[in-house]
Amino acid sequence: MKNYIAVCIIGCCVFLSGSLFSQTISAGVNGGISIPQLKSSGDNEISKDYSSRLAATFGLFADVGITQQFSVKAAVNYAGQGGKRQGMQPVTAIPQALSQMLPPGAVLYADFKNESVLNYIEIPVTVKFTWGSTLKYYLNAGPYIGILLNASQKTNGNSRLYFDKGGTQPLSIQGQLLPSQSFKADTDIKKDINPVNLGITGGIGLAYPAGSSGEIILDARGAYGLTTIQKNTDANGKSRTGGLFLTLGYAYTLPH
Repeated sequence: MKNYIAVCIIGCCVFLSGSLFSQTISAGVNGGISIPQLKSSGDNEISKDYSSRLAATFGLFADVGITQQFSVKAAVNYAGQGGKRQGMQPVTAIPQALSQMLPPGAVLYADFKNESVLNYIEIPVTVKFTWGSTLKYYLNAGPYIGILLNASQKTNGNSRLYFDKGGTQPLSIQGQLLPSQSFKADTDIKKDINPVNLGITGGIGLAYPAGSSGEIILDARGAYGLTTIQKNTDANGKSRTGGLFLTLGYAYTLPH
């Protein structure tokens, strides 16, 4: 982790030193919504079938103009990631007393709600191309690094336990059906998630003048993680982060 922080600090220093030779520098804030989704690869059912969730995103940014059309933008963002799924799915937390009664390697299923909540500090550095006069349009793209803040698995609902995903083989103990179980829990899973996530991001935006030195900015961008987030991929599958970020911001052009 220290090495990644050092790289970020060095990168910021290079970025700021380069700004001394630029034509314009603007700084700003933005905030909005994140619509993330976990992208699974492989056949492990623990990581499959997640859909999008809603989360918050906000941050600070600096835009260094190289020419009137071309600039480099760096940001520090709080970014909500993760995903959710509902319905019949594998049960990952089985009480020890119950697991001792099951056949070796048995997988249990239940019908409940499950949400993976992952929150990162993300630092994207993108190149940006702008055109237009009063109303400006832009495209930008580049890499980002994400540093995990916290991670939790939020579950809810009541369900019987089953030996099959179709729900046709309910679990019984000594011939008696096991009653429905509560799945209401909030489990810290940070220890199971890699602390650093690398990815690529890009998007489009509009900028409209606000006063003599300011701009109102509407931004839409997508992001895709290149790092498998799980530490133990054999047990927990392989997932990558991804999502759409919609923000409204304000930028102020610093005086020369």
